[in-house]
Amino acid sequence: MNSKNMHTMLEFLGIMLLLGQSFCVVQGDVHFYDFVLEEKNFTKLCNTQSILVVNDSFPGPVIRVHKGDTVYVNVHNQGYYGVTIHWHGVKQPRNPWSDGPEYITQCPIEPGSNFTYEVIFSDEEGTLWWHAHSDWTRATVHGAIVILPPVGSTYIFANPHEEEILVLGPWYEGNLKELVDEAIETGDDMPHTVANTINGEPGDFCPCSNGTTYRWMVDYGKTYLLRVINAVMNAELFFAISGHNLTVVGMDAHYIKPISTGYIMISPGQTMDVLLTANQSLGHYYMAARHTQAKTPPLPDLTTSMQLQFYNTEAIILSHHLLLFQVHFLSTWTSSLP
Repeated sequence: MNSKNMHTMLEFLGIMLLLGQSFCVVQGDVHFYDFVLEEKNFTKLCNTQSILVVNDSFPGPVIRVHKGDTVYVNVHNQGYYGVTIHWHGVKQPRNPWSDGPEYITQCPIEPGSNFTYEVIFSDEEGTLWWHAHSDWTRATVHGAIVILPPVGSTYIFANPHEEEILVLGPWYEGNLKELVDEAIETGDDMPHTVANTINGEPGDFCPCSNGTTYRWMVDYGKTYLLRVINAVMNAELFFAISGHNLTVVGMDAHYIKPISTGYIMISPGQTMDVLLTANQSLGHYYMAARHTQAKTPPLPDLTTSMQLQFYNTEAIILSHHLLLFQVHFLSTWTSSLP
């Protein structure tokens, strides 16, 4: 084959490859979100402090799409310093300029300005999350991304009765940015959390937290899809539910062969899709997450939990932090954790 024919053949193959890719892409809908970054006061553990959040909420708003959709997020920075937003786990094919790492794909969004991200979902399906990508700002600037199956299709497992998002997050005392900047300047240790949270709440076993306890109603005998996100800064978490098995069906927005287990370990930034069937005797059950610890003397036990309490055909799930409750509860399920 001469060089001219070879060139023609390569052109033909290239065109066919591009056409094949275009046919394989899932054509989805387009969604628009506005994120307003602003300092807001939150009161937890008897103290009120200002933290940077999106749309006045901690955790931030949920982005909900179908596989193959595209999202435009207009981020308005009304805070005091530059910030970027990263779409954790979204592959962004041929679109790196909206990926979000500060000084890698863009400069920070300066106070008083805005930037619109184009977030292209391709083959992701399941749970991911978004977060700030500027120093430790993601401790308070983060939220869930729910990617449903394409319109007209279903999950690869039996449809759950309902789903619930569980964001396992940190809570710090003081101005976190100032603490981090000081630690970098002096070479001191980085800040440590004073509590863990589930969906932004340390829970009713912590000081001044009783009135804000997170509650979730479920039906006895039904199966639920838990979308678990580890938004803690730098800690792996063990997660378990007293008296129940978990079935892991997805990780980082991709399905896996189902794994039945008594507990999971979830790394920082990782997401898991977990099926839970409320099939035990009516009573009180707790789901809890706690740090792995390999330090001597041991770190304070920053265990976070949610209580599953059955009433006839219903159950109430309560979220709380177990610094004081570990004597009463941890002994009933710690044996199932490493």
